Amino acid sequence: MSSIQSDPLRFLSLENHRQRVLSNKHFIYRMLRYLLFGGVLLGFSIGFGVTGYMYFAKLEAVDAFHMSCLILTGMGPVANMSTNAAKIFSSIYALYSGVAFLSTTAVFLAPVIHRLLHILHVRQNADE
Repeated sequence: MSSIQSDPLRFLSLENHRQRVLSNKHFIYRMLRYLLFGGVLLGFSIGFGVTGYMYFAKLEAVDAFHMSCLILTGMGPVANMSTNAAKIFSSIYALYSGVAFLSTTAVFLAPVIHRLLHILHVRQNADE
């Protein structure tokens, strides 16, 4: 079994505390990979919302996109849900959006926070 099959998210792996801090060039490449992954998560979430609002709430594409983006970022709804199915979908999407938005934010920030902690750890070990 190949390593790609055993770990499909290997391209998002980070170095451990025993490894050197990445060069700036490699760090920028890592940031681009994480931004791409986070963008895919956002795209999926918005697409899920647009599809649901178009189907259940009978909104036009632009209105469904607007509603999805506002719910996903926590701004709140802009259209009234007239049917029970639309209200249920909107509730489920709002719950999903809270988790999805925070998860995507974590994906965007993970490389930066890891790099800062890694640099601090390397400097701490150099002082010992």
